[in-house]
Amino acid sequence: MNIENIDQIDRNLLNALQQDSSRSQRELAEIVGLSQNACWRRLQNLHASGVILGQTTRLDRTKLGLGLVVFVMLRTRHHSAEWLKTFRSHVGTIREVTDFFRISGDYDYMLKVVTADMASYDAVYQRLIAKVDLDSVTSYFAMETIAEQRPLPL
Repeated sequence: MNIENIDQIDRNLLNALQQDSSRSQRELAEIVGLSQNACWRRLQNLHASGVILGQTTRLDRTKLGLGLVVFVMLRTRHHSAEWLKTFRSHVGTIREVTDFFRISGDYDYMLKVVTADMASYDAVYQRLIAKVDLDSVTSYFAMETIAEQRPLPL
């Protein structure tokens, strides 16, 4: 399924799920104006095509003691496929890294790290640099969360 195959009903269904994925099929069907069976078929198609990747629960990180958000900018001298495979695997073992991007510009990679405090972040930093050769690591500490985990603009 690609963007051309997603009609307004699918967009409404996806928006409703992004707002609250715990809604029942009956509730979703009412929101988008379909029968429960038609809504179920559309959901199955969206899952089968990979548009819906799964369902998760959003958590309040501050209530769980995870008050520090750090954006880590990385630069490397290495760009081989083997180095990248090792690097991706290593970063994948660090649970506090919630988002991981290869980017363009002055840096090569950007990580979003969520942790309890500065000491916890320092432990993440030490694990990060222990196994891969990096040219530079620059950390930006979030002062305030203005918007986080916003729905995709459909």
